[in-house]
Amino acid sequence: MAIPDPATYPYNQAVLAQIHEARSRGVKVYLATGANERIGRAVYDYLGLFDGLFASTPELNLSRQAKAELLVKHFGANGFDYIGNDHDDVPVWDQARHVYVVDPVRGLLHLVTKRFPDHILISTRTATVSSYLRAVRVHQWVKNILIFLPALAGHFFSAQTWILLLLSFLAFSFCASSVYILNDMLDLNNDRRSQSKRLRPFAAGKIPLSHGLMLAPLLLLASLGLGLAVSLDLLVVLVCYYALTLIYSFVLKRLAILDVVALCCLYGIRMVAGAIAVAVPLSHWFAAFAMFLFFFLALIKRATELAVLKHSGSTSVGGRDYQVDDLGVIESMAAGSGLVSILVLALYISSVEGSKLYAHPERLWAACLVMIYWVGHLLLTTHRGDMNDDPVVFAVTDVKSLACGLAMALVVGFSL
Repeated sequence: MAIPDPATYPYNQAVLAQIHEARSRGVKVYLATGANERIGRAVYDYLGLFDGLFASTPELNLSRQAKAELLVKHFGANGFDYIGNDHDDVPVWDQARHVYVVDPVRGLLHLVTKRFPDHILISTRTATVSSYLRAVRVHQWVKNILIFLPALAGHFFSAQTWILLLLSFLAFSFCASSVYILNDMLDLNNDRRSQSKRLRPFAAGKIPLSHGLMLAPLLLLASLGLGLAVSLDLLVVLVCYYALTLIYSFVLKRLAILDVVALCCLYGIRMVAGAIAVAVPLSHWFAAFAMFLFFFLALIKRATELAVLKHSGSTSVGGRDYQVDDLGVIESMAAGSGLVSILVLALYISSVEGSKLYAHPERLWAACLVMIYWVGHLLLTTHRGDMNDDPVVFAVTDVKSLACGLAMALVVGFSL
């Protein structure tokens, strides 16, 4: 059995302070846990705060009454104080001298208050609304605005179109949130080692892992229901998107470059979903432009992680098949892909298809200039380590990127 690194556990600082205070008074402190003895030993050795260890063995599951009997055997009834947080700790508290409660699970505090009125509450773990919003990463939903691009590019503006696109947006948002939670559960140890990701709700212990196990499937079911409400075809695309995200989470994100290709596809699937939702045909020009643009964004996302690590002095990426020295190559690939997307746009301006949709397609050349500036801006921001974790999220909050978006909209408007 693999033992998680005890250095990555989200230790309760109030409990650690209580232990230090007790030891300063000469009180002996023991670790009594229902976890496997190897896990208990790892924590015992790492913290170096305990005078002894009691843990589960293959012969004994040290929980509830078994733990109570063992502690009574060693210290006598009412001969010890006990810190707990679960209903399984009630039999132990029955035998303890003083009852200490830390981060009680749902319903426990009410029971303890009635049964042990003199209990001492060390801390409570209150999962706030903001913690859950961070867990589902609502701010990442902005990436799903890509769903609206085909309709905008094809000049489809009816009310029915926007209703279907909104439902599709919510379907992909719920699906993405389900995957984010699943990723957080899978990457728990790596996140706890990361300076930035260790503050995520699950990694920091702000939300019980059991809540994540419930939220992930519920969000997925809601997503599939919304997708089916739009069309069966959209539901199929949604399932493909979820399947690719799972493959990415379990396999592809650990493979250099293939992870970037997968991210590019995930961006692209959103665009395909938008086209399918409202039956907008995707031209080969738009598909080519989007492919290179999405590859650019995916490379920027990976380069962002490497740039942050480079500035912090690290040499490798936990759970990724990259080295910090790869940053130059990734940035070069990103620059090339971004410029190719602009080239595709330039070729489209001179095409027959462009002249059919725009009365003044020659005015779209100004859009190329805006794109050149924006691509350069993102590359420079990434190289300096100032980019957000995701370039799409960055783009909708960055003043210069928003200005570029407004300029693009004006150029398109004057070209119609």
